[in-house]
Parts: sequence; C-alpha cells; structure tokens
Amino acid sequence: MRGIIAHFRGSRRRKKGNQMIVSLPGVDSKEKAAELVGKKVTWTAPGKLKKEISGKVSAPHGNSGAVRVLFEKGLPGQSLGCEVKVE
Repeated sequence: MRGIIAHFRGSRRRKKGNQMIVSLPGVDSKEKAAELVGKKVTWTAPGKLKKEISGKVSAPHGNSGAVRVLFEKGLPGQSLGCEVKVE
C-alpha cells in the first residue's frame, strides 16, 4: 500500500521531525486507520543512494483516515508530499 506524507506532526511553533502525518488512499475513516496501527512504513530518499528511513504507524490522526507515523530518525523537508510504502 502506498501513502503520501501530508505534514510534520507538531504544534503551531514547534514541529517534531521524526513524526509525520500520512494520508492513505482508500482509508477514509478513523476505524479503517486504526486497523493499520503497528504496520511498517518506509520512505526512500530520491537520488543515487536511495537511503531508506523506516518507521511504524502509531495511531490514527483525526476522523478522515490519516495516520501518525513515528520514524526512527527525522525526515527532511523534501519528504513532504512524497510517497511512502506501508507494509
């Protein structure tokens, strides 16, 4: 399953670099998003090296089917709007 990184998780002034909000196609409710908790998520960096940063789905976010993902290290700003692989 593929998802799209929507935004960093954080407050008005402070963002958390390793926590992201991911929206998934076909997941449009909080109940469907809750079934994905614990799944592995992988972001692949563009470029020659193709570095991968992995994380896992920690909780649903909101009522529209978005999920919160905790990555092992912070993602760069260029990752916003990119695809991630959910397994």
